[in-house]
Amino acid sequence: MSEKSFTIAIIALWVLIGPLTDNALAQEAAPAAAAAVLPSNGIDNGDTAWMLISSALVLLMTPGLAFFYGGLVRSRNVLNTMMMSLVMMGLIGVTWTLWGYSLAFDVSTPASEGFGKGLESFIGGFDWMFLNNVAADKPDPIGYAPTIPHQVFMVYQMMFAIITPALISGAIVERVTFKTYFWFVLLWSTFVYSPLAHWVWGRGWLGAIGALDFAGGTVVHISSGVSAVVAAWMIGPRKDYLNKPHTPHNVPYVLLGIGLLWFGWFGFNGGSALASGSLATVAFVTTMIATAAGGLTWTILEWVLRGKPTAVGIASGFLAGLVGITPAAGFVLPIGAIMIGSITSVCCFFAVSFRAKLGFDDSLDTFPIHGLGGTVGAILTGVFATKAVNAAGNDGLFAGNPGQIVTQFVGVLATYVFAAVGTFVILKFLGQFMELRVLSSAEDQGLDIGQHGEEAYGEDFAGGFSSLESGSPFAPKKVGS
Repeated sequence: MSEKSFTIAIIALWVLIGPLTDNALAQEAAPAAAAAVLPSNGIDNGDTAWMLISSALVLLMTPGLAFFYGGLVRSRNVLNTMMMSLVMMGLIGVTWTLWGYSLAFDVSTPASEGFGKGLESFIGGFDWMFLNNVAADKPDPIGYAPTIPHQVFMVYQMMFAIITPALISGAIVERVTFKTYFWFVLLWSTFVYSPLAHWVWGRGWLGAIGALDFAGGTVVHISSGVSAVVAAWMIGPRKDYLNKPHTPHNVPYVLLGIGLLWFGWFGFNGGSALASGSLATVAFVTTMIATAAGGLTWTILEWVLRGKPTAVGIASGFLAGLVGITPAAGFVLPIGAIMIGSITSVCCFFAVSFRAKLGFDDSLDTFPIHGLGGTVGAILTGVFATKAVNAAGNDGLFAGNPGQIVTQFVGVLATYVFAAVGTFVILKFLGQFMELRVLSSAEDQGLDIGQHGEEAYGEDFAGGFSSLESGSPFAPKKVGS
């Protein structure tokens, strides 16, 4: 064989067996490569994946809330109403990173030592400000979530901090200035939400006495509901509240919103297990069951008492069920979840009717749904909780421990007082520097134009300009003008 032929044969042989050899080498190297990326510090990839997904689900709830609230207001205020939710994704996303997370969850006491004593029982520290010492490759040193990276725990809690102040907006839409709202929620999230989150979830005093709140009955719903009613009282009702109808302008938006909220709520409650597994399963299942029971109960009540079941009604029932099960999701059995969803729905249904009879302008019934619903859910957690579901929780009344109801009442009362006083002080302070509500003429025109310089639907939307003042540069022009 000539040298040239030998060379060609070697090249051909290499071409034929090279891929097989490379593949074999790759297979041999694969275990070593996998071992190189597997964490050696207790982080579980499955738990991490579930918590990343849950974080995204909870974030989706804020646009869902924007659609839910946006559909309930009049067309001239829909953009302003949706902006009051969406701006939280920017504002709180930054402030939580800079200081909110540290104030809520940082404590200097190691996980092996006791909590609930001294200043640490009321507020967190400053060591995690600007996400200092918040690692992406190891768990938090306190022991909140030992199988996921610290940054994953931080960002999951961020999503709760984002949606909670957005809930307050439902009580004060169509008259509050966007500037006032912006500064109010910045201060509220810092001085009300972060301390409350610390009390319950951050090794604070409410957690130390055994108050159960799996995913935010007190921290999220009672705090926002109570703050909403105080804000509505201080800002005052819409000028035409008792003189003109305030019907929803887009019910399909409401239904889209509740669908997104329900979908995201599986991350809200299921993710609060802080790991994938049986507890996340329990929270997922109870969330589904309680929400179904809440919507069904509200529909039946409307059908029997008012003659017709409504789309807004079933959406409100679903929301009541979601709110009611939130503090109990990881502590109760499925039958308990049905009872919580149904009872909460009944209470919220009559609370909405009572609020209307009082003539109090909590515009989108934030307190009757979130405040009262969170209260009912928190108390019923003390009734239906059982260690058979979650050994880290506590037994409730039906499991032989009636004292848990008293503990739940303490948590509820503390949240009411702290949220109400905090909201009053913040709005009083802001009132010294800015107007809390828009001018009467701006309220007539609509806050979309007055606060943002844009409109939702344009000339082709029937009635879309009915509220614009004559002479407005945004008013429609006649053909040929």
